[in-house]
Amino acid sequence: MSVTTQIEGPVARITLDNPDKRNAFDDTIIASLTDAFEHVGSDDSVRVVVLQAAGNHFSAGADLNWMRAMGKLDAQQNRDDALKLARLMQAIDQSPKPVIARVQGAAFGGALGLICAADMAVAADNARFCLSEVKLGIVPAVISPYVVRAMGARQANRYFMTAEVIPASKAVALGLAHEVVPENELDEAVNTLTSALLSAAPRAQIAARNLIARVSDGPIDQSMLNDTADLIAKLRTSEEGQEGLSAFLEKRSPNWI
Repeated sequence: MSVTTQIEGPVARITLDNPDKRNAFDDTIIASLTDAFEHVGSDDSVRVVVLQAAGNHFSAGADLNWMRAMGKLDAQQNRDDALKLARLMQAIDQSPKPVIARVQGAAFGGALGLICAADMAVAADNARFCLSEVKLGIVPAVISPYVVRAMGARQANRYFMTAEVIPASKAVALGLAHEVVPENELDEAVNTLTSALLSAAPRAQIAARNLIARVSDGPIDQSMLNDTADLIAKLRTSEEGQEGLSAFLEKRSPNWI
């Protein structure tokens, strides 16, 4: 199989498993990834999702043979196909569980969409990122909302247009990764993030993600003040909020640990 899912306690690991093709993806793999994220998202036993890849490379992006085949189809068929990739990105971005991207080796083209749609990313020091689409006469359209959100419009202007290879040493500064570590420490770094996520309240985590999306786009006006006040009032009185406060005051672990 080109995509595998393994659930170990509260952690689900979704793996791109086609190393012979550097984990390049096509319509079948896109569908499998979407199904995998929907499945673990609905599994109440899962608290954290790790998106990873087998072999030496995270992903070379879209499979060129698939791209060539799509180029022979009409505009509507291409649009329908592109929407399937868009739905995958949305499934990662709006996953009801926090998503960590574990990145090694090449992460080209559409692979950056997978990484930037995740909540956080840890990269090995041998990782290389590239928005290579313009070299093929196309643009990173479907993944652009997530990549631009991560790196900002000004940086996107450069890297969308030049298709330069971005070394891991620049990944954190550009917002493509939260942390870069030696490859032999990659799993340890992912596990550290996983442990931190498991220590926090699950509903509050998703509320935090939604809060960031709300406050990062829009003026700090009365509507913003009302929305943020309503949110904290709701969470303070929620079952999870009450449990967190009680656990803190009683010097015990909350029930989600």
